[in-house]
Amino acid sequence: MEEHELWFTALLNDYLAGPASALLNAVGVHAHNPERPWANFVAMQVVVLLVIVVLFAWLRRGFSVEKPGKAQHIFEWLYTSLHEQGGEIVGHGASRYLSFFGTLFIFILFCNLIGVIPGFESPTMFMPAPVPAGCALAAFGYYHLAGIQVQGWRYILHFFGPVKELPWWLLPFMVPLMFLIEIISHSARAMSLTIRLFANMFAGEMVTVIFLGLIPIAIANHLYFVIAFPAVFMGLHVFVSLLQAFIFTLLTMVYVQGAVAHEH
Repeated sequence: MEEHELWFTALLNDYLAGPASALLNAVGVHAHNPERPWANFVAMQVVVLLVIVVLFAWLRRGFSVEKPGKAQHIFEWLYTSLHEQGGEIVGHGASRYLSFFGTLFIFILFCNLIGVIPGFESPTMFMPAPVPAGCALAAFGYYHLAGIQVQGWRYILHFFGPVKELPWWLLPFMVPLMFLIEIISHSARAMSLTIRLFANMFAGEMVTVIFLGLIPIAIANHLYFVIAFPAVFMGLHVFVSLLQAFIFTLLTMVYVQGAVAHEH
């Protein structure tokens, strides 16, 4: 069953189908429909990217130390919160990873929230979860890179378990087993990040759609449901969006901490 084409996706397919098809062919990917290669989740990411670029360009232009505006206060609070959370989890040196944590949080949050706007959909709720998987792989690669940068070749010792605490005669058996278990464990992290983000956003979207579909029934008896009923579930969608972006970023911090910790 083919997904419905959003109005912005249709706009991109009408005017930018050629460049998109050429780019896909250049990287060896063949679009399902070469005449309309833009998918909804890609189009929504373009919207999110444009919103983030415009927002921060505007925010930077209006930055003021003496008279900070409301938007500046919000993002300063966000920066402070992420900095403190990162310091508590990662520990000393967490500031060097703050740019990645902040970028990840803001991108996921905006991808989640865009579904609240009529005519748009959250790219994090599309099957087969390409956007959550991309974010998960970015986090997966980043914390391994952070571990290698901090510990060098010794980072590989993370995958062999507590070898110093084992008797020598157990090492030939336990080291390969622990290595296999660690590989499976780390791979499961990327999978769990993907499934958690996608499943919660998809479920939240479906709940919102189902209950909004009850409005024609409710309006027959209570007119105020037209406003109150959608508002409740829009608020729920915003809450779930914030929560999932925070949890994803929090788990990434935990994984970075495990990768850079010397005591392991």
